[in-house]
Amino acid sequence: MAELWFAIVSLTLTAYVVLDGFDLGAGALYLFVARSDHQRRQVLGAIGPFWHGNEVWLLAAGGALFVAFPRVLASGLSGFYFAFFLVLWVLILRGVSIKFRSDVDHPLWRTAWDATFSGASVLLPVLFGAAFGNLVRGLPLDAQGWFSLALFTDFTARTPVGILDWYTVLAGLFALTTIAGHGATFLLWKSDGPVHERSRRAARWLYGAVVVLWPLLTVATWLVNAAMLAALPGRPLAWLSLLLAVAGLVGVHRSVRAERPLTAFLGSCAFLAGMLAATATCVFPVMLRAIDQDGASLTVHNASVPAASLVTALGWWVIGAPLAIVYFVMLFRLHRGKLAAAHGREGY
Repeated sequence: MAELWFAIVSLTLTAYVVLDGFDLGAGALYLFVARSDHQRRQVLGAIGPFWHGNEVWLLAAGGALFVAFPRVLASGLSGFYFAFFLVLWVLILRGVSIKFRSDVDHPLWRTAWDATFSGASVLLPVLFGAAFGNLVRGLPLDAQGWFSLALFTDFTARTPVGILDWYTVLAGLFALTTIAGHGATFLLWKSDGPVHERSRRAARWLYGAVVVLWPLLTVATWLVNAAMLAALPGRPLAWLSLLLAVAGLVGVHRSVRAERPLTAFLGSCAFLAGMLAATATCVFPVMLRAIDQDGASLTVHNASVPAASLVTALGWWVIGAPLAIVYFVMLFRLHRGKLAAAHGREGY
């Protein structure tokens, strides 16, 4: 049962990255692909119906951890205390920017909120990518499963480690590049005119950079956590996930060149989902890896609640998850096709 909940947490986090990733990526490209107020309203109109709902998956992932693996959630929240506050503030600023930019009809007001929205959208993938890099590299867990981290130490990815080192910075850069490319494919699908053309160019360049950065990050991962990649040959699900990621990457490049926007976006979704699924499969059963001693790591088996509690929680999840899926299917059906820019004092 604990293994099933590990899969649920992994699926929920993957859903968050794939769904909120496209509006984060659109925000990161916001000032580049949209040069006029009408074009910026066009970008906000494209993500406007979705961004609120997309962020719910992050809360769902936190809820799943709280229900099934409270030790992991407690240790992570306390150890990444400063980083979580940064994420919280950036999420707040991003939402406020979308809502406030059109409340005052003045160029300076809109420019300030546009810059805030774009800056927050750039910073979030970097923060999430660096946090992901910390989990893969390992954390200085003590015997009770607690840890604390400085912002940075000597950038060597060796003890004593900080939140930022060469590996976590590389992970943050890879996350930003991938998420921005994901957002470009979404805008390619949902926009027209100059925004569409700039998004097409951005998708080509960004996914070209992903082709370079992905193998580089893989080699770097082998250097900081060889055991993770050593598990790959014996895990068929990881190989299937990698095939999905590679197929998605190839699909993005072919579809962008052939002007098939929806296929490009679906390929981007497949790349993100496959890459994250392969990572989760390889790190299993470890959830928080101890960098110094594997015996101190928090795993699926030593950090879960009793099986009876997991069964009860699963009953509620079976009810809630299909409702959420139906909601998102209806949302995408209601807002299919190109989305127009908002008018007047509307937030987007």
